[in-house]
Amino acid sequence: MQGHIKLYYFLLTILVLSLSGCFEVVEEMVVKRDGSGQMTVTLNLSQSKTKVASIMLLDSINGYKVPNKETIQQGLHDAVANLRKTPGISKVSQRLDFDNYIASISFSFSKVADLNVVNKLIYQKLKVKPTGESSYSYQHANHLFVRNYQYSSEAKQAYQKLKSQDKEVFKKATYTSIYRFDSPILFQRNKEAKLSGSKKAVMFRANILDLINGNKNISNQIQLVN
Repeated sequence: MQGHIKLYYFLLTILVLSLSGCFEVVEEMVVKRDGSGQMTVTLNLSQSKTKVASIMLLDSINGYKVPNKETIQQGLHDAVANLRKTPGISKVSQRLDFDNYIASISFSFSKVADLNVVNKLIYQKLKVKPTGESSYSYQHANHLFVRNYQYSSEAKQAYQKLKSQDKEVFKKATYTSIYRFDSPILFQRNKEAKLSGSKKAVMFRANILDLINGNKNISNQIQLVN
């Protein structure tokens, strides 16, 4: 995500449910050799599903209105509708699991640069401050995938304004990004990221609080074998 925790208006309502405990944001991307690909963004609250189920019975928590299932579903449908109107984006699908409290959106992109437009759409709909600005590019000539990330202190300032009990939510919250490629990876530049045994995938994982405070950087350059 343009930052993350990485993807959608429906997250604005479902994030209220994360006040029950830990949550995880996962971005998964498959990039083909021609620069097209697929992306899935998931918000996973399954580790706190018992607490979330209890919260869903309330009208509000910590001063925040608790959304009902219909509100969450409508938010997700609106997000999907907006993505379908985005140039270069196709095959948009959604998944909403109220048994385990997992929500996700998947879509295909014609080129990596299309993700830059998607990022802006996400945060406009969320109406929240990202932890930083991300931009994506893919150089066809030498098969180099680049994600540039610039930390922004605005997210930290917004975090500091939260009530103490709301800040607790972020202590165990995590962000994970996974990039998969058709070709083997020659090298990748992020020291915090891990290369898979097949050398065709890179995973980065961090505590969301580290992203908010600027202690971790998502930037990476991934060079594929030519």
